[in-house]
Amino acid sequence: MNGLLPAALDAAERGWPVFVLGRSKRPVANCETCRLATDHDPATCGHLTCHGFYAATTNADRLAAIIAAVPGGQLAIRTGTVSGLVGVDVDPAHGGGHSLSALMADQLVPRTLHVHTGSGGLHLYYRHPGQHIASRPMPNRPGIDIKADGGYLVFPPSIHHRTHRPYVWGQPADLVEMPPALIDACQPPPAALTSYAGQNPMPLAAGGISHPDALLSSILDTVRHAPKGKRRTTLYGASRGVARMVAAGAIDQAAAVAALTEVGHQAAQTEREIRAAITGGFRDEGIAAA
Repeated sequence: MNGLLPAALDAAERGWPVFVLGRSKRPVANCETCRLATDHDPATCGHLTCHGFYAATTNADRLAAIIAAVPGGQLAIRTGTVSGLVGVDVDPAHGGGHSLSALMADQLVPRTLHVHTGSGGLHLYYRHPGQHIASRPMPNRPGIDIKADGGYLVFPPSIHHRTHRPYVWGQPADLVEMPPALIDACQPPPAALTSYAGQNPMPLAAGGISHPDALLSSILDTVRHAPKGKRRTTLYGASRGVARMVAAGAIDQAAAVAALTEVGHQAAQTEREIRAAITGGFRDEGIAAA
């Protein structure tokens, strides 16, 4: 704890909200109240360690209480617009080293603030550009994940749960702007924007989705017409399809969640089932459904 708290406070002073992961590098399990709640907003919960990165804070007293509540945990920064950070997470075990070399050759990743991870990887930090950047695997770059809106990064002096090696800041470097070419490289390719639940590929135009209203209606109809017993899984699949529309900028996130919630009620799902399906679908597409 002696090493974690100063590091957490230093990050908080930079305006980076911090929370703590469990020893297995996963968010701490929700308390019983949060698990059983049927109408519960993670963003306004207020509990110290519930709901993963929604517990992230820059408040010094709360940080001290969170770290004390999770002995042996790992520090994590919530990425995205809330912190002004985008992370490029390089995992050499899955081809990240080769992909990083290619990015460097294309001059997409200028020198910036960075961390050497406890598993031998690398985290590159850039200033968030202001537009939505989803947390997701980087297209066509094996072993590289983008950690931005809806994501987080473990940071020093956390100890990796498998290797027992610490995360360490790299040689001093300034936090730099995210280059426009890197922003473009993080966007999902239009050809990959397909829907779920057995639907045809999304109709595309040169700039992305050509008829978002028709596509949204089609996706929601899969939930309305799903047979009893498959409505929950169909709502989850629809949530993933709509999440990709959000990532493509074809629909506002709040409107997307509202539409999915409404169709979930039409399909006789409970508030808890609806929230779980939407949260899970958005999470699996790298977007927080807040």
